[in-house]
Amino acid sequence: MTNNSAPVRMIRKAAVLGAGTMGSRIAAHIANAGVPVVLLDIVPPGNDAFAGKANRSQLALSALEGLKRLKPAAFYAADAAKLITPGNFEDDLPRIADCDWIIEAVAENLAIKHALYAKVLEHRRPNAILTTNTSGLPIASLAEALPEAAKPFFFGTHFFNPPRYMRLVELIPIAETSAQAVTPISQFCDQRMGKSVVFSRDTPNFIANRIGTFSLGNAIRLMQAQGLTIEEIDALTGAPLGWPRTGTFRLGDMVGVDVFAHVARNFEAKAAAMGDERADVKLPEFIDTMLEKRWLGDKTGQGFYRTQGKDAEGRDLRSVFDWKTLEYRPAERPKLPALEMAKNVESTKDRVAQLLKSDLDTDKAGRFYWPFLTELFAYAANRVSEREGEPAANIVEIDTALRTGYNWELGPFELFDAAGVRETTEKMRAEGLPIAAKVERLLLWADKHGEAKPTWYRDDVAVPSGRSYFDPFSESYKPVPLAEGMISIMALKKAHGVVKKNAGASVVDLGDGVAAIELHSKMNALGGDIVSLITQTLKPSSDQVEGFEAFIITGDSVNFSVGANLMQLLLTIQDEEWDEVDVAVRSFQNMTQAIKFCPRPVVVAPYGMCLGGGVEMSLHAAARQPHAESYMGLVEAGVGLIPGGGGCKEMLLRSIEAGTSIRPDARGESVEIFEAIKKNFETIAKATVSTSAAEARGLNFLRPDDDITVNRDRLVADAKLRAQTLARAGYTAPQPRADIPAPGESVLATLKLAVWTMREGGYISDHDGKVANWAACVLAGGRVTPGTLVSEQYLLDLEREAFLSLCGEKKTQERIAFTLKTGKPLRN
Repeated sequence: MTNNSAPVRMIRKAAVLGAGTMGSRIAAHIANAGVPVVLLDIVPPGNDAFAGKANRSQLALSALEGLKRLKPAAFYAADAAKLITPGNFEDDLPRIADCDWIIEAVAENLAIKHALYAKVLEHRRPNAILTTNTSGLPIASLAEALPEAAKPFFFGTHFFNPPRYMRLVELIPIAETSAQAVTPISQFCDQRMGKSVVFSRDTPNFIANRIGTFSLGNAIRLMQAQGLTIEEIDALTGAPLGWPRTGTFRLGDMVGVDVFAHVARNFEAKAAAMGDERADVKLPEFIDTMLEKRWLGDKTGQGFYRTQGKDAEGRDLRSVFDWKTLEYRPAERPKLPALEMAKNVESTKDRVAQLLKSDLDTDKAGRFYWPFLTELFAYAANRVSEREGEPAANIVEIDTALRTGYNWELGPFELFDAAGVRETTEKMRAEGLPIAAKVERLLLWADKHGEAKPTWYRDDVAVPSGRSYFDPFSESYKPVPLAEGMISIMALKKAHGVVKKNAGASVVDLGDGVAAIELHSKMNALGGDIVSLITQTLKPSSDQVEGFEAFIITGDSVNFSVGANLMQLLLTIQDEEWDEVDVAVRSFQNMTQAIKFCPRPVVVAPYGMCLGGGVEMSLHAAARQPHAESYMGLVEAGVGLIPGGGGCKEMLLRSIEAGTSIRPDARGESVEIFEAIKKNFETIAKATVSTSAAEARGLNFLRPDDDITVNRDRLVADAKLRAQTLARAGYTAPQPRADIPAPGESVLATLKLAVWTMREGGYISDHDGKVANWAACVLAGGRVTPGTLVSEQYLLDLEREAFLSLCGEKKTQERIAFTLKTGKPLRN
């Protein structure tokens, strides 16, 4: 890649050529970034020049309609689809003339791609960036069809499916590619599409699929060698390793057995030619049988698994493919004692270390994990090289690629550290197993420097990321890169410690007068420890407030918060300690009020699941800075409750703000306010959860001026900047209101009528109706005359009364218990 210094251009319009699964979904995610996209494909056979435009563009039009229906959703919000303009290659290629970025995503056929490039060059402006989404063809071979003047603007952009949810994009430049072309795409993918950008060399399957495909193929090889079943392999290669719960074969069904086979065959075809030491890992013959019979996974109704109806309790009846008989049989739950013991180990690093110590003679899991992981370690180490020939220049690129492209919690080298590099390598050496040269260099460095337990990564408080990695070529540790605009809470904690902490949360100094309240309980369930720390830190009389000009509330985990600690609540209810329940609700309300009335601005930065009490915290903040993938909902109705921490109060206040008048009309209420109340009532009563932060805005969980962060790694920095901006603009905390015009009895009667109608129609149960009526009561401000002025405290008292009343209901207790046991709601 050549380095040319020039201003970074903006990507204002894009084109995607190829409206298949990947092409159309890439287009959707570019539209999510707010950028117009032209989506083109071939003219279907039989549609000549006289055919209607819709018929000639049918492939792209159908793809767009499919995107609108897709589950999980391809778009952050339905309106994003309007940014996609469908068309065809014969009539609409002139539309690419004003595009800054053109992405080719047609069939994996060199001749087809070359022919398309010839047409593209007729309309592409000279400095427009052209990239390919190929997953298997050499980028240099594709570039052979381009004139020399176009090559600096050409490289690979390999997205992973589905592009909205899979964070990895691999950028693969060729020798002629200019940094002037790569930099704007890298920045756009990072900042506008939320991607983790990894640079790969132009080698087969690039980084993630090269190692991921080897790992999948090796799991199948070991399954056959050790006589294991498909269910056992899925159990072994899923959650215990910190990998997706789908395991190997369920993942194969989801992506398609044909796609799985295509990627693996691409690896096979080139492995021997490029000197890959594991060319012995090949697809087994039973995959060919499945392809012949069109058992391709979810898209054909059966693959490695198939579902046949449900049992008496409503659970899927599953059959599994038996690779020995080539027939289906009833699926069985694997009996692997080592995995049962490992469930008690919360840390993935500790769990991996424990699993590798399983008895190889008596335990199936141990017999599988030892060769499976050690061969992965060796294979990954051999994929790092200073020069062309191997895909990665350093171990960080490999670990990042596997974490963000395959959703592994730990990359191969991080797994190696968890296993213990020296201990594992010595055992491998004793068994006569090959040791990668890069591993030998790490051990040699450790011996020279007296390191008894060498690791690929080490804590390093002197660098922004808080970590350094071992570079086997310079035989030294180098900082793990952290891009400008990213903040690592973990690194700051290691460098400076914490201001205060308890089991559920910590206060961390982010610098520049801003502190983060980091949640770190299990699933960030909101128990007494979190409630206490936030209240004590943010209340106006707190000494902690004086040390900072602003606060953010966020975390470093997968989910912001699953809501209140239901287990604590259920145990207290079962003991009939009603005073304790009352105190707990009051304490929670005191926490949300401390957030709202803190004299310094508080910005809540949610991500992942933000449910129940998590949303209530967010609603009370001075501002919100959510990650784009935030799934927000006041879900208390699902367990037979209503929001009790001020959630109903804040939704009522938002309803009143939405109205143009607080004067009642002839019916006793403002029409605009009533419609807003009705919408918010339905959101609470139905326990609606947004599918994105953009959708959360439509549910009134976010305000119009709340910004959304697309890249999860930038969330803390963006929230910090928002908090600083509020503070330095002369932030003044709101005062508790006592002048809220209650919608009153007429609105309450209308909402109750709607509940009654739903119950009579059989759409909801009696208990659903009881919960909904309590929500209606709070949102109406109680049984008062419309327009009666009430206070925020009055509304909080109403919420608490409703919450306590519902806690005493047997059906609510049944719902809570069922959810704790199954993770699903009970409709009783």
